[in-house]
Amino acid sequence: VAQSRSTPEDEAPEEGASFTFMVPKKEISMVPDMGKWKRSQAYADYIGFILTLNEGVKGKKLTCEYKVSETVEKLVDLLGTLDRWINETPPVDQPSRFGNKAYRTWFAKLDQEAEALVSVVLPADKRAAAPEIAVYLKESVGNSTRIDYGTGHEAAFAAFLCCLCKVGALRVDDQLAIVFKVFNRYLEVMRKLQKTYRMEPAGSQGVWGLDDFQFLPFIWGSSQFIDHPTLEPRHFVDERVVNEHHQDYMFLDCIKFINELWNISAVPSWSKVNQGLIRMYKAECLEKFPVIQHFKFGSLLSIQPAKP
Repeated sequence: VAQSRSTPEDEAPEEGASFTFMVPKKEISMVPDMGKWKRSQAYADYIGFILTLNEGVKGKKLTCEYKVSETVEKLVDLLGTLDRWINETPPVDQPSRFGNKAYRTWFAKLDQEAEALVSVVLPADKRAAAPEIAVYLKESVGNSTRIDYGTGHEAAFAAFLCCLCKVGALRVDDQLAIVFKVFNRYLEVMRKLQKTYRMEPAGSQGVWGLDDFQFLPFIWGSSQFIDHPTLEPRHFVDERVVNEHHQDYMFLDCIKFINELWNISAVPSWSKVNQGLIRMYKAECLEKFPVIQHFKFGSLLSIQPAKP
């Protein structure tokens, strides 16, 4: 359904009386369709969301004080449920080391429950959005056919959070909690999934990738360091610094997880690192057909061209 969307960014889109949610579907089926994606309202909204959060966490520690709303608590509970299901679904014995088939059992449970899980997070008057928003949650945990996980799945989780903002379940003052509490918990659960079921990295970048699985925590994590009085990019190859500060900074937590340091220590300032990562994210993830062909578009993240 083509929607005419004339609502300003920070208003919930339901102001139009005739607003209808729709189950998101793929729209980018060939390389030439990529232009449609880059001109879409979805792309504008998605990038806007990533950059708003990037600005929000600037210079802030994970351990700083921030507001935790009821919706944020519910999202943390939802992720806790996914975590508990991993414990209840141990890996099975199988000949191949990677891609443990128990993941499919775990995923089937999410597939079945996603809509109900999302309903609980939504305000009562926005429950109609659950089928649309649940699609992004299901897309955010990896692929059950290939048993792999990559930055496209991570993008689906960011899209899931973006949709929750668009329907007004999450608000502007939830910004820090979105990154530090919800996204951070999501990372923990994804790392547990990746380790437990030995998931393959989707579209591995090898030497070019910071991490075969995640990208956003590096962007937001480097923003946390902007204007830091003492920690500079050159310190980050120092194991002692990493161990001392990883509870405060997402970036170092990622480094600790990979332990495969790539040489950012030569870049002079954190804001340069941050800008470089945003450019790299656009080029390596958002402008790559193999990633974006899986992205789904509905009424909240629309394939319609962005309003100028």
